[in-house]
Amino acid sequence: MVINKVDRPGARPDWVVDQTFDLFDKLGATDEQLDFPILYASGLNGFAKLELEEESTDMRPLFETVLKHVPTPPGSADAPLQLQIAALDYSTYTGRMGVGRVLNGRIKPGQQVVVMNHEEQVASGRINQVLGYRGLDRVPVEEAEAGDIIIISGIEDIGIGVTIADKENPVGLPMLTVDEPTLTMDFMVNTSPLAGTEGKFVTSRQIRDRLNKELLTNVALRVEDTADADVFRVSGRGELHLTILLENMRREGFELAVGKPRVVFKEINGEKCEPYENLTIDLEDNFRGGVMEELGRRRGELTNMESDGNGRTRLEYHIPARGLIGFRGDFMTLTRGTGLMSHVFDDYAPVKPDMPGRHNGVLISQENGEAVAYALWNPEDRGRMFVSPGDKIYEGMIIGIHSRDNDLVVNPLKGKKLTNVRASGTDEAVRLTTPIKLSLEGAVEFIDDDELVELTPQTIRMRKRYLQEHERRKMFKNPEA
Repeated sequence: MVINKVDRPGARPDWVVDQTFDLFDKLGATDEQLDFPILYASGLNGFAKLELEEESTDMRPLFETVLKHVPTPPGSADAPLQLQIAALDYSTYTGRMGVGRVLNGRIKPGQQVVVMNHEEQVASGRINQVLGYRGLDRVPVEEAEAGDIIIISGIEDIGIGVTIADKENPVGLPMLTVDEPTLTMDFMVNTSPLAGTEGKFVTSRQIRDRLNKELLTNVALRVEDTADADVFRVSGRGELHLTILLENMRREGFELAVGKPRVVFKEINGEKCEPYENLTIDLEDNFRGGVMEELGRRRGELTNMESDGNGRTRLEYHIPARGLIGFRGDFMTLTRGTGLMSHVFDDYAPVKPDMPGRHNGVLISQENGEAVAYALWNPEDRGRMFVSPGDKIYEGMIIGIHSRDNDLVVNPLKGKKLTNVRASGTDEAVRLTTPIKLSLEGAVEFIDDDELVELTPQTIRMRKRYLQEHERRKMFKNPEA
């Protein structure tokens, strides 16, 4: 184990060792595995050492420890070929590519192989190219053997966990499991008044082709068509999984809108179930009460609480995945940016009662145009703004968060009326509060069921699903319409 950043003033190396040991023990590690070597390092300063008190100026102790403790790969180069695919890649020149380690045998370009799904042969083909690694670069190799990590191309019918085996003596390995999606979002064509002004790829066909291309390598992703040809239901392993895809699409020039994330429900033994996560939080003691209150409101169950004795506490929760939607922003506010959190999927369990929604309503634009400083200053006592003077806005766009729990329609284009009377003093001077700058993940967490996030290569906006006020009132009265 390497403990990094030991040069920091708040470093807790002994505490980290104890926590890692407890984690290994909970995972059922053997005595040999629990007797792991420990190194103390600083990646920034470029040193590693075996004892915390000793001096070191380079990373040599780390390299020597790797050579000493990491065993050589098992397997034989003379046995029949077995290469299990652990990851996928895609190239426009060679098609789908498989990444994995050669467990047995040898493999080279032009070799005839078969694809095994455990004990079932599912395809056969010829290896087109074999690439190895030199540092971070990929380099062609004439032959690879047991122990080498390589990339192969030429076999289209491959997926995570399949075995590339010898054609004459095919022996498949047990399949690797891929976690099922737990969260779903609607990706759709952008229909706002500003649609098409900033993006390069805006049509449903272009969005569909991009999502299908992502499916070639992103094995935990699912894409479904809906009754609306312009809307695609995309499911993934969580908010981070889906927002990374959205951010990549933005940077590639795509323009689209997305709806609020929803969890994927399952029926198990006749009972409706939802995904649960194991949540771990590390925070300062004086923020503990507020965070625990918020997690209790989100139906989280505290399973463990430990203090490190230095003013910080670790909390462990079992919480519905629904309860974590929108929590990250609240968590950063409650801990003033000093808290750490991580979560991992646990299992499916019976559905908890409905989760409480967002605390606050939103400020909604009444007009189309460019925001005026005076018009943004007037409603500042009603809430916080998301936009700045000069920003392009349109009717139905969310321009701020209301201080109360209801939505409020405002006019951000109304300028100050001019008169013949001179005004002296500063009672009417416009001093705007710095607007809230939402990230993509923050915007996706913030929106409610009747709202969308509009994504373009240049801008992230939030809007009501129905832009005109009379349409929103109609849907409020008749939600099934």
